[in-house]
Amino acid sequence: MVEEGAYGNGFFTILKGLLCAILIALLATVIFANVLQASPLPDKIIYPVNQVIKGVSVALGTVLFVRGEKGWLKGSAIGLLFTALSYLGFSALGGDFSLSWLIFLELAIALITGALGGAVGVNLRQR
Repeated sequence: MVEEGAYGNGFFTILKGLLCAILIALLATVIFANVLQASPLPDKIIYPVNQVIKGVSVALGTVLFVRGEKGWLKGSAIGLLFTALSYLGFSALGGDFSLSWLIFLELAIALITGALGGAVGVNLRQR
């Protein structure tokens, strides 16, 4: 059995959880965009739904892939990396990299969501 080191399974656990969260978010965003095109939903619904998509994506990515010790730490890393990559990707698409207080709120929520998801994921595996 391979021990988990700084660049061992812990790194790959975070990478797999991050990729899972990104794929879930992309899929959910495409579905939501199609729903928006097909229905007369107001534009003000977009931001809250996107936040829910991000939260669910981070939670699923952590619960499904975080194993071993320090699940809260691995989950926090997944949440923070997901939010940072999400910010960079959408900023690049929009051509605007300005910071607002919302990005810090998103980072805090992703940190908490990831930590909780990681702790749940680790404890589910122990049973």
